Amino acid sequence: MTFSSQRSPCIRCRCRPRQSRAWDNARPSHASSDQETKAMKVDRSKIEPLIRQLLIEIGEDPQREGLLQTPKRVAEALEFLTSGNRVDLERLINGAVFTQETNSMVIVKNIEVYSLCEHHMLPFFGRCHIGYIPSGRVFGVSKLARMVDMYARRLQLQERLTEQISKEVMESIDAKGVGVMIEARHLCMMMRGVEKQNSVMITSSVLGTFRESTATREEFLALIGNRPT
Repeated sequence: MTFSSQRSPCIRCRCRPRQSRAWDNARPSHASSDQETKAMKVDRSKIEPLIRQLLIEIGEDPQREGLLQTPKRVAEALEFLTSGNRVDLERLINGAVFTQETNSMVIVKNIEVYSLCEHHMLPFFGRCHIGYIPSGRVFGVSKLARMVDMYARRLQLQERLTEQISKEVMESIDAKGVGVMIEARHLCMMMRGVEKQNSVMITSSVLGTFRESTATREEFLALIGNRPT
């Protein structure tokens, strides 16, 4: 696998173009107060009757034993699975960016990813690999994983998720370069539609030196276990 300019049927390589796209500015809002954060919370009491009506519309009986608590459980699940919309990034990082004079590549790989496809609201899940070359500042070891969760816990596209993570890493520490790769399975493709059980979607986003240097990209691929062919 390579990060070439040619399109591959297996990889959607998302190198940032010169013109920005609609999702480039889709970053979490930085809540200025606890009142604003509270206002963004989900009102589960409004979701539960909608789920109850949905059960009726698909031919179920919401009064049968197994479904009595389903509206409540679904509302709670949706609140958690979209909680990334209500996370303040500055609080998430919480000052865990440290001065470190190093030019070595930093890799965090095999970060579990669980998200909801915005087209069918079905899950997609897999692994995220992040690499960056710092320019004097590095993240605390857990913050990249938390950043992945923040962007994944919302209605998403895998392509957008990949770019949002890479852009945030790049901008948060003014990195020299960033590479992000996500490998994921989509239930909307496995359970319905074409029903391809073994399909894996791979997306990548490379910025800075990762985009400019073939050697840097190849080092990144080698370190995450995806050597170029």
